[in-house]
Amino acid sequence: MDFDTLRERALAFREDLLARKEKIAPAEFGWYPYDTMANILHLDALLSGPRRSVFDSIAGGRIADIGAADGDFGFFLESELGCQVDLIDNAPTNFNGLRGARRLVEELSSSTRVHEIDLDSQFGLPAEHYHAVFFLGLLYHLKNPFYVLEALSAPADLCFVSTRIAQLAPDHQTRLKDQPVAYLLDPREANNDATNFWIFSETGLRRLFDRTGWDVLDFVTVGCTEGSDPAAQDRDERAFALLHSKAAAGR
Repeated sequence: MDFDTLRERALAFREDLLARKEKIAPAEFGWYPYDTMANILHLDALLSGPRRSVFDSIAGGRIADIGAADGDFGFFLESELGCQVDLIDNAPTNFNGLRGARRLVEELSSSTRVHEIDLDSQFGLPAEHYHAVFFLGLLYHLKNPFYVLEALSAPADLCFVSTRIAQLAPDHQTRLKDQPVAYLLDPREANNDATNFWIFSETGLRRLFDRTGWDVLDFVTVGCTEGSDPAAQDRDERAFALLHSKAAAGR
């Protein structure tokens, strides 16, 4: 399937899922309020050349949707590509304690498995091998991003990852972009969210990928691509990358 077709089917799935969520409208919890399916548009901008067909290589395979919120994207991959899906999130920090994901498993008669895993612990994954892991919007919420990326590189062939990056320090005088660094946020510094930790420079992020066992296949940034900083909401820049595990060559 070409990616243009996949994108259109993802957007149609999003509309259907939104209608289902509105119909169910559980009184005991709220759905995750952000549009995780919109990531398909960022993946459209990310993937180039032969990688436009990368989803063909994971069709029917096992994937992990990590930091999955309500699991929308994982349910789409199960529905459209026949993937075996592990939804992974930490219930205490998930928006609705993973009740949304579990309710959708019932609503969609899905075989997707929901797992409560704290990535800030010395965690293990539910399966020994994954064709791909989806790790979108989560890296800067982790205390130890090096450990997590290294742990994922052993079982996974591919990783779709996104995170916030910055070109300048908050003083807008200190340039970070070309240095292999990360900025550690104060608990209230970025959106008053104490779960925000490390904001990498692009150079730092690329070095992190390399040192944790990944090769970069595609890379793009979106949002504030000139003068981004780690804290200001109007200077938010995001990096999206498709990574290939160096360990996969031995499998």
